Amino acid sequence: MPAPLRFPAPLALLTFVTIAFGHRATADDASRPNILLVTADDLGMQLGCYGDDTVPTPHLDALAEQSLRFTTAYVTQASCSSSRSSMLTGLYPHANGQYGLANAPQPFVMNAAAQAQILPNLLRDAGYRTACLGKLHVNPRGAFAWDLFDKTGFGTRDVRQQVGMAEDFVAAADENGQPWFLMFNLFDPHVAKKRTKGKDGNVRSGPSYFPDVVQGLPADPVTAADVQAWPWQNVIDAKQRDRIAGYYNCVARIDAAIGLLVEALDLDGAAEANTLVMVIGDHGPPFFRGKTTCYEAGLRIPMLVRWPGDDATPAIGPGVSDALASTLDLYATAVDVAGIDPPETMHGRTLAEHAADDWRTELVGEHHWHGPGKYVPRRAIRDARYKLIHNLKAGQAKGYAGVDGDAIYQRLGTLDVPDRTHAAFDRAVDPPEWELYDLQADPIEFDNRADDASLAEVRSRLQASLEEWQRETNDPLTDGPQPLEGADKIKPKKAAAR
Repeated sequence: MPAPLRFPAPLALLTFVTIAFGHRATADDASRPNILLVTADDLGMQLGCYGDDTVPTPHLDALAEQSLRFTTAYVTQASCSSSRSSMLTGLYPHANGQYGLANAPQPFVMNAAAQAQILPNLLRDAGYRTACLGKLHVNPRGAFAWDLFDKTGFGTRDVRQQVGMAEDFVAAADENGQPWFLMFNLFDPHVAKKRTKGKDGNVRSGPSYFPDVVQGLPADPVTAADVQAWPWQNVIDAKQRDRIAGYYNCVARIDAAIGLLVEALDLDGAAEANTLVMVIGDHGPPFFRGKTTCYEAGLRIPMLVRWPGDDATPAIGPGVSDALASTLDLYATAVDVAGIDPPETMHGRTLAEHAADDWRTELVGEHHWHGPGKYVPRRAIRDARYKLIHNLKAGQAKGYAGVDGDAIYQRLGTLDVPDRTHAAFDRAVDPPEWELYDLQADPIEFDNRADDASLAEVRSRLQASLEEWQRETNDPLTDGPQPLEGADKIKPKKAAAR
């Protein structure tokens, strides 16, 4: 028999936890905390506080020293809209209906049940002033009750401008005596598109790229000579060096933004004592075997959480936690710290309990679509050491051969690379039904050991746990790649890469 499954606590336990540790806030409760959720678009583990010193990230590193830094945190799906939908509803994409991009030709839309428990709406009903600055990218946009919504779409790379908007929002909330919830979304390090005007006067999108410097940031950009190959690609050429250098310059701009934001909102001063701060990437880098996959480079992200605690909810941080965390837990943490009643269904658990004996021992990610033209449903589950991926349409549908302009797979034949690298790249595009990786011995997931007899027990255990998770969360793909509710009108058209 497999060991008892330890995913987030069921509803009965979640309700008990809230009663035991939380308080029910009223509309005039001036002590309610402020909540700051910062997302960086396509940011993986490329920060100094996570051991990557390619570019200095002093402001994020300083925040990490004050926060609980989770060493292993997952998004629910390595695609922007689906990932964000989980942060904002507390539900996996398969439960909330945001299976893929919100900006596709036939966009995916969250279902009514998910819309009924949107986090900023619950907080606004409880007296919070709410704002979304930068990229929301979840449908339907009209279901969100923001007091301030940045209508620029995907936001700006002018981080000074965005920080100024945040400062004005917080000042208005303070003037009204309201606690605030701010979702501050940085567009870096997402790719940009080169724009060209044709002879007909129409503006068209060109190749994707990473802007090295915007409004003078970063002040000291790195070049191709300063970067190495991604470990999880293990191959590089001149074009890839340029792209990787551009990505890191975007990371440096994120760090500058965090420094400006902390200063503007006085998060190292008086406001710190009553503000929950959560900083994450919305999934891994937009490079092959990263974004849009269930590999670690796609699902795994930095997660910094700082909450000084009060009489109702224990402090979170400073320190380092090896607890398996999910972005679903951000929703549960915000609900807990704000002291509002949780919804009936919530797939995460407050991070105030990350050290509890019954914390999850396995972590799950999934994938359905990115754009509507490629349905490659996957489920992935890992424990502290091993990772199992189930490719539900193996032999029927191929995965992405690139993402957001990364064409390293197409250039592989022109480069001198080991057979092991070729095999890993080919597997990412045309996977078998099962992949099993020893993340301790093979953190870049190059050696599929699904058929290794010495790991048969591991595979069996993780398969049983995955099936149990699917039943517990009412996964519609429990019995295979079924048609998904709300996705019946999705047609295979090329989507904009976001």
